[in-house]
Amino acid sequence: MNLAVRDIRQNFGRFALTTVGVGLLLMIVMGMGGIYRGLIADATLLVEAVGADLWLVQGATRGPFAEISRVPATLEDRARSVPGVATARRFVSHTIQRTFRGRPLRMVVQGLAWPEDAGDWIPLAAGRALRHAHYELVADRSLGLPLGAEVPLGKDLYRVVGLTQGMVGSGGDGMAFFTVSDAQAIQFDVPGEATRLERASRRARVGGRDLGRLNPLLLERSAGATAEIPALGPPQVSAVMVSLLPGHAPEHVMDTLSSWPDITVYTRRQQIDLLLSGMVDKARRQLGLFRALLVIISTIIMALIIYTLTLDKIHDIALLKLIGARNRVIIGLILQQALLIGALGYGLAYWLGTFAFPRFPRRVVIEPPDLMLLAGVVAVISVVASLIGIAKALSVEPNKVLS
Repeated sequence: MNLAVRDIRQNFGRFALTTVGVGLLLMIVMGMGGIYRGLIADATLLVEAVGADLWLVQGATRGPFAEISRVPATLEDRARSVPGVATARRFVSHTIQRTFRGRPLRMVVQGLAWPEDAGDWIPLAAGRALRHAHYELVADRSLGLPLGAEVPLGKDLYRVVGLTQGMVGSGGDGMAFFTVSDAQAIQFDVPGEATRLERASRRARVGGRDLGRLNPLLLERSAGATAEIPALGPPQVSAVMVSLLPGHAPEHVMDTLSSWPDITVYTRRQQIDLLLSGMVDKARRQLGLFRALLVIISTIIMALIIYTLTLDKIHDIALLKLIGARNRVIIGLILQQALLIGALGYGLAYWLGTFAFPRFPRRVVIEPPDLMLLAGVVAVISVVASLIGIAKALSVEPNKVLS
């Protein structure tokens, strides 16, 4: 080790630059692994936090987190009548983009079945949960909405009464929690002129038929709000969440619910698997490829630097051989330098990451097993990077010192 340290002091500038370069590359590798962990955490966050045992979604679909799902609001009452069901709650989920104070505002709107579900399970960083049926929201801090702000959405103003930290969707957009009725109003809001034209067109269609002429009340109703027409009914919801009574197996309740032809039933685990097998799995493959490329690049850089350092001390190595130094001394000299570069680069990567990762636009989750795995990888690439230099050093003849 003394020989390795002494040689590093003589080439400190090159050694330091190599360590910094390797450290930056390893920080990116570490960050990519953390981003993947963050994607998993974001994708499963809501499903885990809600705590529903079963999800009832539109038939032949994968649920509101993977695609559009529409089920009638009356499904909530049907689900409550099934033996073993403790509670059933409506759920609405969709993404919108608006403008707030001159900047884009993109959020994942989550509708809660208030008052049964006021969002008490939501981990609040400030403020309170929903207390009123309308015009309140709980927003994630990533949206940049201050507590007490009034946000115009559609034709109404919604006051921010609570703030969360880290409640984001799988796409990285912050979540905002409303009551179901408000979430539906935001989702199906259309300009007043479009509403007027749609009602006029509906009245013209009904009035042009014998049914409209024979039943003036039907003609009058056709020009009213959509929700007032029985054939059209109120807006639908994205899903219904079911919680089971203690002691009731999900499989037995699922057998009953699955017999309904208009819906598909998923357990909590199945819903999470659907989330992870879609977009998150694609991101895992992409990030994994980039991590592998960066590890290869780090190995090549370390190998070139170690080889260059070895060439610079060829005469010193020849002199060591001339005075009787064994090959293991020379191997130890080069290997220790490579391991020092790897260890210091790894430490630098971790130190820089503690400052950089919290400022990333996506959540970065670094877990101890990932750090241990990366440390092992760094040790391996340090050894591999030293092989070319070791091979060159061992091929040097003692008489080289005379040339």
